Amino acid sequence: MAEAGLKPDRARLMAHIGEFARRVKLSGTAEELESFRYLQAEMDGFGYRTQLLTHDAFISLPRAATVEIDGENLRCITHSMSVSTSAPGVTGNLIHVGEGTEADFAGKDIAGKIVLVDGIATEEVAALASAFGALGELHISPNEHLYEMCVSPVWGSPSQHTRDRLPTTVICSIAKDDGGRLRERLARGEAVTATLFADVDTGWRKTPLLVAELQPKGDDAPFVLFSGHHDTWHFGVMDNGGANATMLEAARLLALCASEWRRGLRICFWSGHSHGRYSGSAWYADEYFDELDRRCAVHVNVDSTGGEGATVLTNSGVIDELRPLAADVIERVTGQKHAGKRHGRAADQSFWGIGIPSMFGSLSHQPAGPVKMLTALGWWWHTPHDTAEHIDPDNLCRDTAIVLEVLWRLLTLPVLPLDYTQYAASLDEQVGQLQAALAGRLDISGLAQAVEDLRVNANSLQQVRDPTPERAARIDASLMRAGRHLVPLNYTSGERFHPDSALPHVAWPSLEGLRALARLDEGSPDTAFYVVHARQTRNRIAHALREANAALRAALEN
Repeated sequence: MAEAGLKPDRARLMAHIGEFARRVKLSGTAEELESFRYLQAEMDGFGYRTQLLTHDAFISLPRAATVEIDGENLRCITHSMSVSTSAPGVTGNLIHVGEGTEADFAGKDIAGKIVLVDGIATEEVAALASAFGALGELHISPNEHLYEMCVSPVWGSPSQHTRDRLPTTVICSIAKDDGGRLRERLARGEAVTATLFADVDTGWRKTPLLVAELQPKGDDAPFVLFSGHHDTWHFGVMDNGGANATMLEAARLLALCASEWRRGLRICFWSGHSHGRYSGSAWYADEYFDELDRRCAVHVNVDSTGGEGATVLTNSGVIDELRPLAADVIERVTGQKHAGKRHGRAADQSFWGIGIPSMFGSLSHQPAGPVKMLTALGWWWHTPHDTAEHIDPDNLCRDTAIVLEVLWRLLTLPVLPLDYTQYAASLDEQVGQLQAALAGRLDISGLAQAVEDLRVNANSLQQVRDPTPERAARIDASLMRAGRHLVPLNYTSGERFHPDSALPHVAWPSLEGLRALARLDEGSPDTAFYVVHARQTRNRIAHALREANAALRAALEN
């Protein structure tokens, strides 16, 4: 945005922070809706066309909890999507499972017990504890603070096919010192019994979703999706008030130069991120799938900007084909070299199945410290201490400047800055490893050639200079069509219309059928079975690459 001579207004940003510090914004509550109306009024004032939608979402709001051991009540909280108990609670013997990995659970008699886990509550541990028949989970915080978490392994609201994957355990967290004493008792061989009580309000409720857009090129033109959640744990002034301030200020400044845009801008503020496992963005992806498939060029998500002490700008998530854009902007604004971190399974990234390239989520992070945390967003993250005192106005201006510059380029460059040579290089590495491992069992040389064709085609597109507006539009359309086939290979199991779980995913999950055969011992009696699935996996990838290459070749035609 430097080209337009506009930069974030510190006073405006901090005025928004002051507004967001006024309310606790639990999903589906009256206070949250009141704050959404503030967002809508601001966006209306900037000249955007707004719509405040309401939809059904499966929301879980934790309330009271107790953890009783030997007649003593420990300071604790329960979690979103935990099982809710009756007044007596549930009682069971504790068993320590380390950090709660699959290896930590393996070989242990878990059924009917309460697992004691080192670390903040997660959906991974909830899924394992439920699968192993645990009665409950007691998580030990890495410090004295208790961190609010949603522990559902289901992405978005559950369907009749996924609701049985919700946790079946009662889940609470306690402070580091209390947990350490329990861990020491178990290590000495003592039998320790715990009683857990949890009151969790879980069920379907109406939640808001604000859509604001400017479409200077017409309502059928491609657009950039810019999003962030508005619901919070406690006051949530950094998470996600900082990002919401960034969104409002970026929207204001960009609208001043809308006549220079080549694409439209659609801004979405979600509910249900914190208490519904991304239920708002997941609903939007389902409800507007066809329009998003036809028109959405790129998704930029923003979360937790402006944090005190957040000096690291190298680790934000970005998809391969957008890495050059992220790296260039971050280095220009901050002087730091972006590492191009792979996206995790988080940050309202509900649009990969559609095939929409995405970038960011949390943008600025804390330097590494001695305490192992789930995120590098500050000790106050997901606690009652996430208040205005932990916003650094300079960091908020810096983060907003990054987001603003990224959006400016996405809106105004003649051709979308999607570099599929980066994608091809990443996939080539994966296919090369598999080709060596599968030699003699399955021929995937066709995939290797298709990836090379992708690299050549993408590189040729990178060399196109000063295209006419008509040709630039054709190139954009081809890049978007290619992405519909390529993005799901990189970030989904291959199913476009039903989201994968919220559990962590390996890189390139669509390749798992080939990896499974590669992992199988040669000579295994199961080889023929694995080859069937691996062949089907190969065919799906080959089809996606063929369609993507056809789209890129079409863009190269004059």
